[in-house]
Amino acid sequence: MTVRKRLTEHGILPGDIPTGQMLERIVRVDHAGEYGAVRIYKGQLSVLGNSPVGDTIREMAEQEREHLETFDNLIAERRVRPTALMPVWHVAGYALGAATAMMGERAAMACTAAIEEVIDDHYAQQAALLGDDEAELRDTIEKFREDELEHRDTALEHDAELAPGYEILSTAIKKGSRLAIWLSQRV
Repeated sequence: MTVRKRLTEHGILPGDIPTGQMLERIVRVDHAGEYGAVRIYKGQLSVLGNSPVGDTIREMAEQEREHLETFDNLIAERRVRPTALMPVWHVAGYALGAATAMMGERAAMACTAAIEEVIDDHYAQQAALLGDDEAELRDTIEKFREDELEHRDTALEHDAELAPGYEILSTAIKKGSRLAIWLSQRV
């Protein structure tokens, strides 16, 4: 099944953005997201690098660096313009990581859990749109989705839900993540 047929089945109608532009948006936003994840973990490690959870954060950060490398290559291969917001995500990602880490290990894990929950939905929607003509991209997204779910589960195992103000923190981070996704697709 082609991407165009899958898009039509998922409520995207003639007159909506063309398939090529949709694919560019997918690569652009996923590149931005993986870059942001690397920056968040860098911020967390600047505060918690020597703590008991430091090695866990380093492991997740390494996977995110591998994801980013893949999307760096896709950006170049497919000649997709990265989001113009990369400088914002550079600062915002690091700041979010460092700020939540300063609130404690549980808050840092709450940050990870919230973001990965949003990314799970995001990647699932993208994978559903991609047909056999984009099987390699779909497989990459599905593999990375599995990694992100693993990060969420790791964060929950490290008492993310016991962070002070967990519901408020989680809700704010999820809303910010959804906004970053929307902006990175378009800007």
